[in-house]
Amino acid sequence: MTVAYAFDPIFLEHDDPQHIERRDRLERILDVLRAHGVLDQTMALPVEPIPMERLSRVHQASYVERVRRLAERGGGGLNFPGDETYVTPRSFEAALRAAGAVETAVAAVWEGRARRAFALVRPPGHHAFPDHGEGFCIFNNIALGARFAREELGARRVMIVDFDLHHGNGTQAIFYTDPSVLYLSTHQWGIYPGTGHWREIGAGPGEGATINLPLPMGVGDRGFERIFEAVIAPAARRFEPEILLVSAGYDPHWGDPLGGLTMTVSGFAALTRRLTELADVLCQGRLVFVLEGGYHRDALAYGVLAAFRLWLGHEEVVDPLGPPPRADEPSVEGLIANVRRLHRLE
Repeated sequence: MTVAYAFDPIFLEHDDPQHIERRDRLERILDVLRAHGVLDQTMALPVEPIPMERLSRVHQASYVERVRRLAERGGGGLNFPGDETYVTPRSFEAALRAAGAVETAVAAVWEGRARRAFALVRPPGHHAFPDHGEGFCIFNNIALGARFAREELGARRVMIVDFDLHHGNGTQAIFYTDPSVLYLSTHQWGIYPGTGHWREIGAGPGEGATINLPLPMGVGDRGFERIFEAVIAPAARRFEPEILLVSAGYDPHWGDPLGGLTMTVSGFAALTRRLTELADVLCQGRLVFVLEGGYHRDALAYGVLAAFRLWLGHEEVVDPLGPPPRADEPSVEGLIANVRRLHRLE
């Protein structure tokens, strides 16, 4: 069973040393993977920039040109001076290659050259819209991967599961009227970007193909397990995806400085195991993880390590951070009941 990863050193050149989303996030991941021998046991995929004609399937040409010119001028805030979504001289090329890395991972899994793949990319993508980027994101990597699967590889149904702390507002917007892509997001409610209420379900032909699970502060491993059993698994079984893509954000960890959820590294491992089993049952094992957020460096790195170790057949989870200081979690049963009723998952 081949496990693959996609990485390019240029992802480290999109960097603002003062910003929370900087190169050391990915450097820490690579250090931990090397220390545990993961990179020696997995297949490195070649990475090329996404072709402009495929980038235009998601992003407007005028926006792509704006990013290119900003990078050429030396960078700055993407939308205005001081914007938290930054561009450096190498960010345009890094963003093109991040999107290309996801396409490469999707193709490797679809064509059977790999059973699972993890795109270790920066900048992240799920807050990027067709006409602008925000939330540290420039191009929407996972949306481009889903479009690639649909339009280049012939997949009829693609499912995206997004377990980042923050709602993937860009990904939702891109597929809001598209019935061929089921987008399901778990995220903390009441923080950026303020979207992703459970009543947001898609529109027109895409009505019902968006599922949101906005979580109260404090939800952790037990809550995610219940949500998987009661919503994610039944929704996936009904949709019958041919490939499963995952926006893998590790900022739901209890130690993350940006959020208030309480997952553990062991919880990420359990969620990965369930998603992997789901892919095995529904879509011939085709599973691609795409890196999104995560700002506690060790929680991020060991969360990613947990996925690779699981795929490589290791049952033991390496969790140096352990459980949260407080183990009590708010109930998610009311949310589950609302979502199951609205989406007819009874």
